[in-house]
Amino acid sequence: MMVITKKVSALILALGCFSTLLACYEPHTTKRNLIAVHAVSRPVQKQIKVALLLDTSNSMDGLINQAKARLWDIVNELSYARCDGYAPNFKIALYEYGNDGLPSSEGYIRQVTGFTDDLDEISEKLFSLTTNGGNEFCGQVIMSSLGQLDWGSNPDDLKMIFIAGNEPFTQGPAHYEDAAAQAKEKNVIVNTIFCGDRDHGIQGKWQQGAVLTGGDYMTIDHNALIVEIKTPYDAQIIQLNEKLNKTYVPYGKKGTQKARMQAEQDVNAASINNEIQLKRAVSKSSTLYKNSSWDLVDASKEKGFAYETLEETDLPEKLKGKSSVEIRKYVSEMAKEREEIQKQIQALNSKRETYIVTQNRKSTSKGLESAMIKAIKKQAALKNYIWD
Repeated sequence: MMVITKKVSALILALGCFSTLLACYEPHTTKRNLIAVHAVSRPVQKQIKVALLLDTSNSMDGLINQAKARLWDIVNELSYARCDGYAPNFKIALYEYGNDGLPSSEGYIRQVTGFTDDLDEISEKLFSLTTNGGNEFCGQVIMSSLGQLDWGSNPDDLKMIFIAGNEPFTQGPAHYEDAAAQAKEKNVIVNTIFCGDRDHGIQGKWQQGAVLTGGDYMTIDHNALIVEIKTPYDAQIIQLNEKLNKTYVPYGKKGTQKARMQAEQDVNAASINNEIQLKRAVSKSSTLYKNSSWDLVDASKEKGFAYETLEETDLPEKLKGKSSVEIRKYVSEMAKEREEIQKQIQALNSKRETYIVTQNRKSTSKGLESAMIKAIKKQAALKNYIWD
């Protein structure tokens, strides 16, 4: 009897190990257009959390403009990240500091938004930023972000702060070394981006502020012009983006408002130039663009969602009076249409990137997005992330 019990236990253990191996297996592919569109059904455990701390003093209009424009470059690059075969769960938070229009009692610091995966909200907040005055307390804003944000306790998460500005890192009541010590306790990497001359930034302790947590020190020309690279595929991508918006099915109290915000952020991106508009469209075709809080297509993919629990008042006019079966059918049709449009956008974007390379028109940007992407990739590699 003892022998049989041991054999059964061994068999159960072996089956458990085998099922774990199957659960971790993910077919490898290097086709970005396929990777970016299809989400993996298994809940993603690991997260990438980024807090972006922007100096909004008088001299930083160029920095804010770069952040508005280049958000979508960063999102697009992150959409190709994989860890153990799975896509990351990406959240971003936004702070502004160094603005005399903010309360002095708070150190001229404001949390614009906490960690969120609502990329339209981040875009809206970036476009709402204005510059004024100048009391830039780097140590204090880092401490504020560490204390106010929910960084979580998972040591496998990639947790990063990017702070950008152009005044000495030593200003303010909170010392940057104390801020760095707090960051290390929370397993948060602080990356510093000095807007100006590299040696000037080093003298101002921006490099030391990064080194203390294992972060990167970078310099950018925050006033550099945002160059537009045109290709034969741009107009098609923008047209597909318009079709993509029509696949969203707003519901709930904030559905209509969020759908309007989505359209407004398209307009904001286009106000910079066509390239930024199409890069936003590419982001909207990736797994990182999520709207389950107001869109029925995305919501239907969430665990625990049930059509039967939808209230009549939560539905858009076209679905009011419909049965749960009819609503499910309509949402399914929109989901299929969206997936096809996303595939087309990704395929065209792949052709666009190839065209840029073959025409030798690749941007040599040394702006905000270039600095952030380089640091993210370097530090993500330490957490076993790869880019396909």
